[in-house]
Amino acid sequence: MNNKKTNIYFVGAGGIGMAALERYFLSRGCNVAGYDRTPTALTKALEDEGVEIVYDDDVDLIPDKFKNPDTTLVVYTPAIPNDHKGLNFFRNGGFEILKRAAVLGLITRDSKGLCFAGTHGKTTTSSMAAHILNTCEVGCNAFLGGILRNYNSNLLLSETSPYSVIEADEYDRSFHQLTPYIAVITSTDPDHLDIYGTEEAYLESFAHFTELIREDGALVVHEGLKVQPRVAPGVKIYTYSRDKGDFHAQNIRRGNGTITFDFVACDGSIIKDVELGVPVEINIDNAIASLAGCFLTGDMQADKAAEAMASFMGPKRRFEFWLKESGEKGRAIIDDYAHHPDELTASINSVKALYPNRRITVAFQPHLYSRTRDFAPEFAKALSLADAVILLNIYPARELPIEGVTSQIVFDDITCENKVLIDKENLIDTIKNNNFEVLLTVGAGDICNYLPEICNIVKQNE
Repeated sequence: MNNKKTNIYFVGAGGIGMAALERYFLSRGCNVAGYDRTPTALTKALEDEGVEIVYDDDVDLIPDKFKNPDTTLVVYTPAIPNDHKGLNFFRNGGFEILKRAAVLGLITRDSKGLCFAGTHGKTTTSSMAAHILNTCEVGCNAFLGGILRNYNSNLLLSETSPYSVIEADEYDRSFHQLTPYIAVITSTDPDHLDIYGTEEAYLESFAHFTELIREDGALVVHEGLKVQPRVAPGVKIYTYSRDKGDFHAQNIRRGNGTITFDFVACDGSIIKDVELGVPVEINIDNAIASLAGCFLTGDMQADKAAEAMASFMGPKRRFEFWLKESGEKGRAIIDDYAHHPDELTASINSVKALYPNRRITVAFQPHLYSRTRDFAPEFAKALSLADAVILLNIYPARELPIEGVTSQIVFDDITCENKVLIDKENLIDTIKNNNFEVLLTVGAGDICNYLPEICNIVKQNE
């Protein structure tokens, strides 16, 4: 990346991953501007921090200082349509144009990148690792896929640390732009079949990701994954899981709303009494993955790592409590970003483990027509674990409708008797009339926008 590029323009400036890069370049004294389709709380925050954002693709709205190809770098996301006027202005004007992933790739080549990949778990594990390194003296620059509640940001900065922590996203093969020092793969359950087509192509994409690891680096893979690593000579391969592998847990203890375990590293050393700040079952595996990645840097301090895990609050929308009343009959509202059947199953089972004698109501908003089509039976099976289901219509995100694909194809196969299919506009009234004990709202769309009103209704009904 040319040092003359002091003006950075983002096409798709309101995305969570783009926001981290915008803040990164602001911290380095660059001028930052961009386009997004609609204003949000995130774009407002970015504007307050110094990013100039416009909400129309009219070329005349691009600030003049960003119209010089000699001094301007353009960053865009794959979600931007090809007929976008602003992006085509840059394409036709001789500007250097990079995908967000390519910019992250440049950063990993200039640092020791800890890159966390996987169908699910990558946001939580990368956030845990960033918090561990930040709690230790070494620090890191971290580019995360969710707002880490400990910092109310998806970006951590350090002027002195050699490490960058990056969520390695497999969508659109973005993680193929990275050069990991340490790569962690949490899971390889097929997803994004609109991009990959088959499970074999999806697994091949992860295999290629392992080829990109530096020769002095390491790969950490969850036990039992189908991916076949193809690492360069010199790259060390390790495995992990909660109960076996080079990194694992022992002496797991659960009780009084806590989960504690002893972390066993590949050299046999042990960090005793690691307590999870977010005590759900899947975070045992997530914690082991993040601790393993940080351990392999050689700069992780055992006492600081345990302190970090206990104080870790998690990313927003990853098993986030919005209401947690005390007492045996106290109600709870939990929100989770789960949008794949395996994630949905893990999320529901985690709630059932926390509240074994309570009635669990799940409000789920499917994300993408293609994902709903590809995994409809699996979604239905996962939702059938709940005591009651409120199913919303599909959130389309970047997709146009697919004929015959609606939430109905999931709804019909849900086996629990108490189920309803509604428009999202009817969610508030539906919940108001549902005397729930524990409510889990799930999905990668905009269902989370209704949570403040849901909480207000619950409190009013006390």
